[in-house]
This record gives sequence, C-alpha cells and structure tokens, in this order.
Amino acid sequence: MSSKTGLADEIRQRMGEQVASDAKLMAECLNICDIYNITAEDLQYRWEAVTYNSAAPSRALEVRFTADTLQTVKQDLSRNSSADVTRKTNTRGNATALANAAMKRKVPAFMNRNQAPKREDGVVKMEAVDGGVGASYDDAVASTSAVAFEGPKREEWKERAYRYMYEKPGERGEVLDDRIDEIAELIREYYKIPEFGDPSASTDEEVVVVGRIVHDQENLSSGAKLTDTNLAVESSRMLSNGVRVPLRLEAGLKVRGCAQGAGGFGLFPGAIIGLRGKNGGGGWFSVSEIIAPPPMKSTPPLKRDPGSFSMYIGSGPFTPDANLDYSSWKALLKILKQTKPAVVVLIGPFVDCKHPMFESGEVDEGPLTFFRRVFLEPLRDFLASSPLSIVALIPSIRDLISSHVVFPQCELGPEASLSNQPRIKLLPNPAVFSLNGIRFSASSVDVLFHLRTQELLKRGEEVGPVVPLSPDDSGSDAMGNLCRHILQQRSFYPIFPVPLDVSSDVNLDVTHSKTLSLEENPPDVLILPSSKLKQFSKRVQTTRVVNPSSLLKNVYATVSVSSSGIEADVIKMEE
Repeated sequence: MSSKTGLADEIRQRMGEQVASDAKLMAECLNICDIYNITAEDLQYRWEAVTYNSAAPSRALEVRFTADTLQTVKQDLSRNSSADVTRKTNTRGNATALANAAMKRKVPAFMNRNQAPKREDGVVKMEAVDGGVGASYDDAVASTSAVAFEGPKREEWKERAYRYMYEKPGERGEVLDDRIDEIAELIREYYKIPEFGDPSASTDEEVVVVGRIVHDQENLSSGAKLTDTNLAVESSRMLSNGVRVPLRLEAGLKVRGCAQGAGGFGLFPGAIIGLRGKNGGGGWFSVSEIIAPPPMKSTPPLKRDPGSFSMYIGSGPFTPDANLDYSSWKALLKILKQTKPAVVVLIGPFVDCKHPMFESGEVDEGPLTFFRRVFLEPLRDFLASSPLSIVALIPSIRDLISSHVVFPQCELGPEASLSNQPRIKLLPNPAVFSLNGIRFSASSVDVLFHLRTQELLKRGEEVGPVVPLSPDDSGSDAMGNLCRHILQQRSFYPIFPVPLDVSSDVNLDVTHSKTLSLEENPPDVLILPSSKLKQFSKRVQTTRVVNPSSLLKNVYATVSVSSSGIEADVIKMEE
C-alpha cells in the first residue's frame, strides 16, 4: 500500500464518507496534507475548528466537511506557513495582519494559535473570548525575559504526545532489557569488570551479575513489600536469557559504591544493580557484595557567567478537598507580584481530577474555563506587572486540563489557550530545561514517597564508598539517599513495577519510559515535589535537590542563581 493510499484511508476513517465519496474533496485533502506536511488527524482538527466557528448557534455541534470550509483551512495553513517565516524577522506588521484576519473569521482566541494581541496606544490588549481572560502588558517586553530559556524542541511535540494504550509485550520487554544493559555497561566500565556471569548457572567461583531487583514469582501478584525472603534478580536476555533467580544475602554482606557513611544500600523493585556471589546449585544466587551503579559524571563547567536570577516554585494540589478557593495560590501570587522573580515554575495538578468537588460534578464551569479563570488570568496579570519574568508550567497526570494522562506526559496542549503567550513556557512531565546555561529537571510524580515506601535498606560493610562532594551531603541522610537512587539509576522513576496502591498516580507507560532517563551529566537543580514527605533543599553530589512540598501546605521553594553558586530554600507562608 502506497503512503498516499494509506493517507486516503486515514482521511476516510476520520472524515467519513461525506469526504471519501467526493473525489475532488478527497484529492484536495491529499494535496493539502502533502503541501503543508500535516497528518489526517491535524487536518481533521483544523477543519473541525473552522466548522464550529462558522456554524450558526443552532448547528454548533454539526461538523460540515465542505469545499468552502476546506478552503478556509487551506488559507489558515498558508497564513501559518508565512507567519513562521516572517516571525524570524520580527515583522510586527504581519502579526497585526494575522490578528485582523483572525477577527474577520471570528475565530475564538482559545482556538486561534496565530491571533496577535490588539494594540491601543502602544499597549497590547489580550481579548477575553469564550472563557478566555484579558490582561495587558507592554508590547516591547511581551516576549523578552531576564533569562535565556531553552526547553524541549517544539518539533518533537508529536513524539511526546504519543498515542498511549498501544503497548506491545515485546516492546515493553525490549525497553526493560535495554535499561539493564545500559546500567550494566556503566558498572562494567566504572568498576573494571571484564565480564558478567549468569545468576542461574552453578559455579564454584564467585561471579558478578547485573540485573533488576524484583519480587520472586510466588509473591509477584500479592503487592507484598520487599523482604529478605522474597528478593530476586532478573537479568536481561543479552546477559543471561532474562532469567529470574531468588537471592540470599550472606551474613557478611559488603556494599561497594554507596555514599560514604550510609553503611548499607537501599533495594527496591526496579533497582538495577550489580551483585557479586555464586549459585551453588541450590536454586538461588548467594550474594556476598552489592555493587551500586556509579555516580553520574561531574557537570562540566559553564562557559560563561550565568548571571544572577531568582526562581520561585509552587507545586499542586493548590487547594484543599473542602473547597475550591485556591487561597494558597492567591497568597503566592501576592508574593510573586511583590518580589517579581525572573522565573516562576508551577507544577500540577492545577485542576485536580481527584478533587471531591470535581469528582461529584459540583463545579458548573468546564475544566479549561476554570483553569483560565483561576490560573491564566492571574498569570497574565503577574506578567504585566513583571515584564522581564517568565512562567513555566509542568502538568500532572491528574490534571483535567491535560488530554495525556500517562507518564511520561506531554506538555499542556493548545486547548489550554497558552500558545499565544510567549512568556508562558509549556513543559512536559518530566521536564528538562535550562536557564542561562543552568540545567533544571523536574517531575510532578511523587517518586520520593514511592521510593520511601518500597525501599528495603540492607546494612553492610562499605567498600570503596563514594565520598560526598559537599558538607551538606551525608550518606546517613535518608532523604538524600532517596534522591541518590534517582541519580544513580539515571531515571525520574526507577521503580518497576509501579506499586499497586499508587499505580493510578503514575500510569507508567513502559514502552516510552526512555524519555524518563536523565542525561549523562546530572542536572544542576532537580525539583521533586512530595506533599507526603517533609519539604527540603539539599545537595546530593553536584546536584541541588529541592522538594517544594505543596501549596496545599502553604509551602513553596525559591532558587537563587549567581556567579558564586546555586542556593535554594523552602519557605512556609503565613496562614
């Protein structure tokens, strides 16, 4: 089947016989997709937007795929294409023309990505349309900021907005195996291990094996926590045919590569580690030494002075279960307008699907309208009062305003009416971005609490411990060691499988979990909100880790960057 035939079939499935039966209409559809390099899905969404917009109120829900509406779609695509080129030259007149064209078509602001703000006496006015909100800010600083922001590539959005619930067992297995092989290679290089053994093969001599810590088969479906009696290791197919072997930890257990002062190592389901020992033929692997994954490579020095800037971090939930007054969020807004930080990072859930009032249907507003009123309007007001600030939004899988409810999760889509806000940055979950060359990573999933509940701490003699690089990094600090797991495992969510009691809070998509991997070098700042654990700011190796807790507890975090280093603090607001 040719690619054009396949595209025609997809158009037929999405637009129905109304389009498929009209040869000229179908040919024009194929021509548009080819010229503007869009999919049938993109064409459908754009066509529906035009249809709903031009329909009379009594026919607002009727989709009309006609030659006239298709011509309007083609005109929109042509304008978008031209805008992409001229935007690079910063031609203000073209933006105004686009705004006028959009108003002539009566396209609501929340559906028109190219709508430019109205101008009145040199001031830009944002329209309030269909639940949208109005605010004004000076045109000269509408797209400027005090920091140089670099985030995910926009052209990779479709990869992040993948279709979920289409996992295949074979693909899951390959991804899980690849993670073991990647960590195994790191262990081999760091500890100079010539080769790895098979934990299921009987040997007289000790060997080193690498695998994933799991429950043994008998307890796999019970949801039981790890104990000395149900430990097992699962290797990859490349290393040892993917076998799963029960473990027995010897009395004189040694731990290699742990943080100095830890006196042991935390095991949890999904942890990929090295084990030294042997299988004497008793049906288990006897472990004499646990070998921790090596620390991440040191962060390379910045080529330039990052300058000085401040960041404020607020994490959801933003309101208690008893009401929807968002009082803590309003209190933080007052602080933001007073302090005017260069960067504000807000982490969802913004409109929580687990809030009792949303669950019971007590809220009359739609989620998007609610979000625009409670968050978007105040953020626009803040940006108007602080013209050099930017805001970054990271969603949660519990967000009603997100259509992507698995982890990893793509950024909030255009339906959130944020695409026309140059100083509101939409980030995926987890997020990796940089400000003036300082690298930040963040996730809304409470991985620290999940690790805390699943961790089995095994005491042992320290062998070749990793010496902390900072006075406030102690191997005896339990919270610091939880953060260390994330850095050592190079993953925003190293637990597998997800614990049954929190599985709905993660919705882990294993096939796409490669995007949960941390980069080769550790982030300068790692933001890991946990409302169930006490807030903190601490250094783990070269990374500053911050748990901003939740605004529900009237707690937020600040990060200060200067030529002398990075400092962070967690602040309790007055109630």
